[in-house]
Amino acid sequence: MQIGAMAQATGLSRDTLRFYEKRGLLRARRGANGYRDYPPEAVDWLRYLRTAQELGFTLAEIEADMPLLASAGTPETAGLLRAALAKKLADIDGRIAGLAQLRAELARRLGTPMQDCPLQGADHAAG
Repeated sequence: MQIGAMAQATGLSRDTLRFYEKRGLLRARRGANGYRDYPPEAVDWLRYLRTAQELGFTLAEIEADMPLLASAGTPETAGLLRAALAKKLADIDGRIAGLAQLRAELARRLGTPMQDCPLQGADHAAG
């Protein structure tokens, strides 16, 4: 499948496909004419890759676990993928907790009297 057909089949731009290929996330054979020839299974692989990105995985994380993701449709990897998703969920929960703390601190500082600088800590406000 040439790059135009792959782009149409996946909804990705040609530049994105080239970028993934450059990073080693996608492989294409080169014909005698120099055109890229992607195997049909690359469409499914790109769907897995895009789903992983939509779920918050970075390209670096995908690259690190690429053999696992490449066999995502097999029962053998289901448990490992679930563990990766659980870890990502825990990471997100940690970030949400941190953002909640930051939000509470911002709200507290906005509640300071107008004459006080909201960037000074409470111990400096009396100064």
